[in-house]
Amino acid sequence: MKFNHFLIIGTVLISITNCKEKPEVKTGEIVSTIASGSQTDEEIKEEQKQIAIDEAKRIEDKKRNVTTLSFNRLEHDFGKVIEDTDNFTEFMVTNTGDKPLIISNVKASCGCTTPEKPEGPIAPGKSDKIKVKFHPNPGQLNEIQKTVTITANTDPVISTVTIKAFVVKK
Repeated sequence: MKFNHFLIIGTVLISITNCKEKPEVKTGEIVSTIASGSQTDEEIKEEQKQIAIDEAKRIEDKKRNVTTLSFNRLEHDFGKVIEDTDNFTEFMVTNTGDKPLIISNVKASCGCTTPEKPEGPIAPGKSDKIKVKFHPNPGQLNEIQKTVTITANTDPVISTVTIKAFVVKK
């Protein structure tokens, strides 16, 4: 009985929301007032054309500002370290492209690792350091591996480097 009431209420709601004026449809013509609202076919085609032009421009702008990079190494092994101590390393990043390299973000996979990115753009052919501090917390023992993610104007946008350590008790 309750199901029938819901069915009737749903049917009434659908009928109320569909009481808009219907467009005249010729035989074989498909019209969607839901997708197009009150736009004509020509307006929709023009809007799609402009979207395609804007997207092509965005892709071209992105290509113009993309460069490449390389690292002196992709992994650093601290070896044996003591818990609750600061351990430092640096990864040298080189701009191997012909546009300025802009590192927009460096982020660690864990709070015990703190990376620091170069402040300004790196000119083509030049290098700079990504500094990394690893501070294993008390109780964070044995083999540890953490990742630092670098976001830059490169293709692909994201690069990663890794640090490792074997953490022993104080």
